[in-house]
Amino acid sequence: MKFDIVTIFPGFFDSVFSFGVISKAIESGAVDINVHDLRSYSDSKHGKTDDTPYGGGSGMLMTPGPIDNAVSEIKEKKLRSAVILTTPKGDEFNDHMAQELCGFDQLIILCGRYEGVDERVSELYVDMKISTGKYINSGGEYACSLIVDAVSRYLPGVLGNTESLASESLKNGLLEYPQYTKPRTYEGRDVPEVLLSGDHERIRKWRRQQSIKATFVQSPSCLDDARLSEDEDSFLQKLKADASPDFRVYIALVHYPAYNSRMEVVPTAFKSIDAHDISRDATTYGIRKFYLINPVEQQRILAGRLVDHWIEGEGKNFNESKSRAFGIISLVSTIDEAVGQIEEIEGKKPKIVTTDARFSEDMTGYRELREKIFENTDPFLILFGTGWGLTLETIQASDYVLKPISGYSDFNHLSVRSAAAIVLDRLFSCGI
Repeated sequence: MKFDIVTIFPGFFDSVFSFGVISKAIESGAVDINVHDLRSYSDSKHGKTDDTPYGGGSGMLMTPGPIDNAVSEIKEKKLRSAVILTTPKGDEFNDHMAQELCGFDQLIILCGRYEGVDERVSELYVDMKISTGKYINSGGEYACSLIVDAVSRYLPGVLGNTESLASESLKNGLLEYPQYTKPRTYEGRDVPEVLLSGDHERIRKWRRQQSIKATFVQSPSCLDDARLSEDEDSFLQKLKADASPDFRVYIALVHYPAYNSRMEVVPTAFKSIDAHDISRDATTYGIRKFYLINPVEQQRILAGRLVDHWIEGEGKNFNESKSRAFGIISLVSTIDEAVGQIEEIEGKKPKIVTTDARFSEDMTGYRELREKIFENTDPFLILFGTGWGLTLETIQASDYVLKPISGYSDFNHLSVRSAAAIVLDRLFSCGI
């Protein structure tokens, strides 16, 4: 494969590819790396490649002209080529992307610098934009070196030991298992006995389980790409049960105060399907208690009959899992009553989180709230509204307001059961 790197600092790469696997690949002819000085493609007498941004702002932007000249001259028509721009705004680079890039004959990598690159470069010349992570560094040269190294390792003839590549980290979605060498005992720590057994099948199984465990602990979202056997999935389920985080979260379905379609504050009616579905959602994601809040006594009595049927009545023997889900339901009259119960359990008042389909100022994103919940010892109470949503006073009195759930259409009328499931999955999914 041919790599053509376009940069304003060609000297950056003098040492990067001069040793190790890439150096040997260059010597063997498995890869061909060419570094091009962008300044030499500038029409300016002084090799200028940047200018001030229209509309003002700090810093300089790379101009499109020199990049146009470079790409036009470097791209070989007989080769299957792709032009890549390294930029924080690109798709995040991963192992799957590295393998896909191996399908090209030529990769032209434009190393971004300064405050960025004129947007017309992306529109006119770039096939894909790539980021190597959510962090800031001095320029795209760092990202470029990572891309070249990762892609090269999948090219024929680059790695002498193809078995090594097949077992490396992130292959098939899994991180690599822990490895050991001599001495057998070091600082009181022994090599795992299984590795000394000589039983190759047992060792293979242990290594596979350790890869699953490492991935679950460090990067659980990667397990989405992993293909697991039934035994391995059982092992994963046990890991999940043993490693369940100790978050203190409660949820409530608020039947009052709520709006009706005329935006009047009214109590809404209890629906058995809400209790069935949301209790199962809550139990699945480890919620401690699910409050049904309704000030109307007859409504609470009706709900109580349903709950009793599944906890103590015939339903308990008919469906044990549903009985377990209904076991976390508590019937109360007001939000304050639910808060009081949680305070008795936890020893402190919960942080109140409200959900709403309408936009408001200072809303909290799911990632931010998830971090607060997982890093905080405070209990949290998440309120879901019925009817046409929670009242403005309830929302304004909360500690956090979650951003609305939205899709690609302008339709915005999810049932509360669907909304609760989506919210809980975004906040408490373990990524698998």
